[in-house]
Amino acid sequence: MIKIRMKRLGRTHRPFYRINVMDTHTPRDGRVIEELGHYDPIEPDETKQIVLKEDRIKYWLEKGATTSETVGDILKKRGIQVKN
Repeated sequence: MIKIRMKRLGRTHRPFYRINVMDTHTPRDGRVIEELGHYDPIEPDETKQIVLKEDRIKYWLEKGATTSETVGDILKKRGIQVKN
């Protein structure tokens, strides 16, 4: 099964997340099928906090990929319909 979820990067007290398509059996920081964007919660400019490839996200959702709760919330804020 395929899932859209976040992979944590950055250093201590300075998180940075990549939003990726991954197999559900892969560890959180494991092998990625495709990178779909990133989320930087520390960025002061809200327009730069979340960067997404919306066309590719819609493609993977059409193919049956599910999302983690956090990624689902981010996509809903951006107006992308998520079916979980």
